[in-house]
Amino acid sequence: MKLTVVGCSGSFPSAESACSSYLVEADGFRLLLDLGNGALGELQRHCGLYDLDAIFLSHLHADHCIDMCAYFVARYYRHDGGRCAPLPVFGPEGTEHRLTTAYADTPSASSMSEVFDFHTVKPSTFEIGPFTVHTERVAHPVEAYGIRIEHGGKTLTYSGDTGVSPALDGLARDADLFLCEAAFTHGKENIPDLHLNGREAGETAARAHARRLVLTHIPPWTDPQVNLADARAVYDGPVELAAPGATYEI
Repeated sequence: MKLTVVGCSGSFPSAESACSSYLVEADGFRLLLDLGNGALGELQRHCGLYDLDAIFLSHLHADHCIDMCAYFVARYYRHDGGRCAPLPVFGPEGTEHRLTTAYADTPSASSMSEVFDFHTVKPSTFEIGPFTVHTERVAHPVEAYGIRIEHGGKTLTYSGDTGVSPALDGLARDADLFLCEAAFTHGKENIPDLHLNGREAGETAARAHARRLVLTHIPPWTDPQVNLADARAVYDGPVELAAPGATYEI
C-alpha cells in the first residue's frame, strides 16, 4: 500500500496544509480517506480529478467532508466525457443528506446520489476494492469511525477524530502504520471523548504495539513539536508528524 498525505490540518486549513485527506493506493485502486476543507485542490497534485475509485468519510464534520460539495460540482457538471458514473462513498448514516444540505442548491434532492453511490458505515468488516477494511465507532461528539485497512499482509490504521477509545486500540493492534489524530496538547485541553493529545496518541500506539506512528489533525493553534515530544515520551517506536505531500510505503 502507498499512503499519501493530501491534507493534515485539524479544524481548519493552515497556511501550509489543507484539512484531513489521505490517499491510499494498491493494485491500481485509489481509496481516499476524508476530504476536508481545501483538500480537493491538493488532491489534484497526487491524483487525477476523476481517478478515484472510492471515498471513505470518517465522520461529517466540515474539516473531514466539506470538499465533497466541490467534488460534486466537478463530477455532476463535467461536460467533457459526460457526467461521471456514481463513485462509491462510505460514510456514517445521513451522509447524503449532510452533503446535500451543505451544498444547499443541488438541482434535486437526489442529485448527490447521481454521482456518489452512498454506503452507510457501521462497525463491520468488508471489502473496498483490493482492501479488507474493519471499521469501529470511536469517541467523538458525532457518529465517527476509525478504519483498519489490510492488504498484502500489511495494515494501515486511521483514527479519524476521537478521544481515548478501546475501539481505537483494537483497530491499531500491530498496525504497520498508525495514522493518529493528536489535536489537543497534554496539560492544556482536557475534554473527554473529543480529541487525543500527543501523549494519548503515543499511549494508544504503545498499547496497540503499532510499528509506526504518524501524528495528524493538529490544528494551526497547536504546537506540533510539543505533541511530537509528548508522543515520543511514551512510545518507543518511530513517530513523526504528518506533512502535506508526504508518502509512505506500507
